[in-house]
Amino acid sequence: MDIPTLFNVKDKVILVTGGAKGLGLMISTAFVTNGARVYISSRDSATCTTAAADLTALGPGTAIALPADLSLASECTRLASEIAAREKCLHVLVNNSGATWGESYDGFPDSAWSKLLTLNLQRVFTLTQVLTPLLEAAGAASKEGASGVVTDPGRVIHIGSIDGIRVPALPTFAYSASKAGLHHLSRHLAVELGPRGITSNTLACGPFPSKMMAATLRDFGEEIKGANPLGRIGTPGDAAGACLFLASKASAFVNGATLTLDGGVSLVSKL
Repeated sequence: MDIPTLFNVKDKVILVTGGAKGLGLMISTAFVTNGARVYISSRDSATCTTAAADLTALGPGTAIALPADLSLASECTRLASEIAAREKCLHVLVNNSGATWGESYDGFPDSAWSKLLTLNLQRVFTLTQVLTPLLEAAGAASKEGASGVVTDPGRVIHIGSIDGIRVPALPTFAYSASKAGLHHLSRHLAVELGPRGITSNTLACGPFPSKMMAATLRDFGEEIKGANPLGRIGTPGDAAGACLFLASKASAFVNGATLTLDGGVSLVSKL
């Protein structure tokens, strides 16, 4: 099969949570510039609307803003209903929305655990659950042959972190635990949803330029680059390539995988 066919996402319907800023915007841009119809959702309505207009102007795909507070189960359900009212199926769900919290061990608040475990982990399950019928419909539309084999499954792509694989240097206890949980949730979903024509995979991302990373990169940017075997941090092209792969026929047989997108920094021993 040729490369344009393998990596084609043209006309696919995609939802990117947190898709208006940072890594989410990089991912949304990759899909729009390759002809997909992308719904972007986050709590910030104005930023969502502006990003959608900018991305649509960029083309050739389109972007639609559907703001929602994804820390709330009711908002996940509402978002799913809005997409179902517009689309017959959802080809790709990118669970990217998330938050972090850094504070010393002795002062780390209980409220941080509630906030991060809810948004970074629990609501990922909630949103995936309520969107499963639309994702299932996408896979069903690609069935071929008498056996009805799904050739292009619905996709769930979770944006994890290398901090869910290694112990981070910063005191982000709830964040790293939530991402480790997300990685395993993805594997559990792969087994549950695979028979329904949906794959679940994770990108364990290293440092990328984003609002969440801004202060860390400002204070320790050169050290972070120097510690990476490739001598740099992630770029929009890195995020684009990984997501286009996981959303296209090139990854149709990839299920339950955690792809480390960090230049190899998580492999470097500190001893």
